[in-house]
Formats: sequence, C-alpha cells, structure tokens
Amino acid sequence: MPRGKEYAEPDAELDAIAHEVIGAAIAVHTALGPGYLEKIYEEALCIELTKRGIKFVQQHRVQVSYDGQVLGEGIIDLFVEGRLVVELKAVSKVAPVHFATVMSYLKDVKEPLGLILNFQSALMKDGTHRVIFSKHINA
Repeated sequence: MPRGKEYAEPDAELDAIAHEVIGAAIAVHTALGPGYLEKIYEEALCIELTKRGIKFVQQHRVQVSYDGQVLGEGIIDLFVEGRLVVELKAVSKVAPVHFATVMSYLKDVKEPLGLILNFQSALMKDGTHRVIFSKHINA
C-alpha cells in the first residue's frame, strides 16, 4: 500500500483486521450491553482482542505537528495491528467531531481506515462506523 502523502483505499488485509475487531466488539457488546462507561468497554475489548490473538496498542500516542513544530499528542484508543485506528465511544449519538478525530488520527498514522465503535447503541451493528481517509475522498 502506498504510504506518505498518498492514501489508498483499505486493502484486503486491513479490511480483515477491521472485520475481526468488529467481531470482538460484538462479543463484548453482547456480554455487557449498553450502559457502562467507555473505559469499561475499552478494557473488555482489549481482553477479547488478546483472546483472539490480535495485536494492539492501547492509548497509542501520536505526535501532532504544525509547520515542522510538535504541538502535542493525540491519543488513539486502540491502534490494532499497527494499521487500524479504533475510537471507542459510549454516547447516545456519534457526533461529527468523533469522525473528525478519527480522520486526524488516520492522517497521523498514514492509514486509510478507522473504526468508531459506539457501545451505547442497542445493537453493535448500529454503533459501528467505518471512517475512510482517501486521497480520492479528501483531496
């Protein structure tokens, strides 16, 4: 996959990783249901990903720069297999700012696909949002 300034559409490997993470999120949501704080779902999802042999970094830090100067850090909830940005929520409705946050992280890690997983949804499928950063979409 091209890296750097050009972003490709998600490849089959990245789509497969996303599919596995969504399956793990469904398992967590089925067991716990909605109603807990985001941190509870994060910890449970980490347990489920570990059980499935999926590698991830919890609270992955990325540098935010402007004009060559480091301004601070962003924190990705889960960075899976060094490729997939996963932002966890436990909110009544996912807001545009949540999508913007994931888009920013995708630019930082130079990957085209992220997930927003909202565990407050009655059904996990309704709380799952794919976020794609592509030069074709965001040029």
